[in-house]
Amino acid sequence: MPRSFDLSAEYQDSVEDVLRAFTEADYWLARLAGSGVDEAKLESLRVGGDPGDAGTIEVVTLQVVHSNKLPAMMSQLHRGDIRITREESWDLVDDGTAKGTFTGSVAGAPAKVSGTALLYPAAESGGSRLECQLTVHVRIPLIGGKVEKVIGTQLANLVMAEQQFTSQWITNNA
Repeated sequence: MPRSFDLSAEYQDSVEDVLRAFTEADYWLARLAGSGVDEAKLESLRVGGDPGDAGTIEVVTLQVVHSNKLPAMMSQLHRGDIRITREESWDLVDDGTAKGTFTGSVAGAPAKVSGTALLYPAAESGGSRLECQLTVHVRIPLIGGKVEKVIGTQLANLVMAEQQFTSQWITNNA
């Protein structure tokens, strides 16, 4: 049975600043380079809307973790390297809030992550807040739930790491 996770992060930056970073290929390349995986590639980045306006942002990345670096439990469940395709899209809505959708899948594995997010102004801090609702589904009898829980923990760490990276990137590239 799939597990759901509610995750959040606080940005010191405005919604507009975060979305502006998401429109930059250099941002994604730097984020992937710092992700800690063995191989990473920006498969595609499409930005729609008027110049200077984030509009719609669609990103596809590929990240590879070599089999010799996998935890024992993961290497028993999946032979070979782990190839993770991640798709992310963002749309700005009228009230200054951005809506995002996410999917992540591992080639050749019965595992999938999907979810939605809201990035909205945080009046009290002057920055923004990200709230994600993610679902992890691992279709392996008996142990799928344990794997889903491990993935959920890793996703919480990932959300925080990506928030920290994004804030630092904005500070260094504004």
